[in-house]
Formats: sequence, structure tokens, C-alpha cells
Amino acid sequence: MRQCRKALTEAAEEHSFAILAYCFMPDHLHLLVQGRDDDSSLVPFMQRFKQTSGYRFKAKRGQPLWQRSFYDHVLRGEEDMEEVAEYIWNNPVRAGLAEEREEYPFWGPRGQT
Repeated sequence: MRQCRKALTEAAEEHSFAILAYCFMPDHLHLLVQGRDDDSSLVPFMQRFKQTSGYRFKAKRGQPLWQRSFYDHVLRGEEDMEEVAEYIWNNPVRAGLAEEREEYPFWGPRGQT
């Protein structure tokens, strides 16, 4: 999992994205990011992240990590980023993987609401 977090951070830095919230679940990832400038582009960012993390995973485990595509949703003006972040961070609790989100080790960035 550390390798996935590292790949996520590297891709975000390379493609000018701020990571606002993430949660690695057993079979998927929830991710809230925000472009830092006009050159930020989601598709190259996700391609870089999935390629790097997938390569490292396959080298260790011998099997693919990600599906080919991903589902994205652009937040609209009426959608609150803090509420979306809370939803992401609390996903393991709703899924029955933890009683409290703090018990689940694969969410972040830590120190947020």
C-alpha cells in the first residue's frame, strides 16, 4: 500500500494536482483531487498513477491491480468538497471494514476534518 500512496503522490506532483482525500478499498479507490493550475489534466495524472502503481504491484504479486478505465465525477458548485471528503474517508466504516475511520489505515491525507 505504501507503494500505491507513493505513486499517487508522485503523479499528483508531476501533474499539478492537490490530493484532498483518498481511500484505498479492497477492490477500488476513492480519490478527491483538485488541479493546481490550468495545465492540470486528470487523464494523464490517472494514467501515470495507475501505470506506476500497477507496474510495482504486478512485479511483486504477478497480477494486475487496476481495470483499464476509471470513473470520474466533476464536482459542481452546489457540491461541498468537505462533504465529499468525509464520504470518501468514511467509506471503510460504511463497508464494515472498521468501526471508526481512524482504525482503517488506508485513507488520507491525515489531519483533515
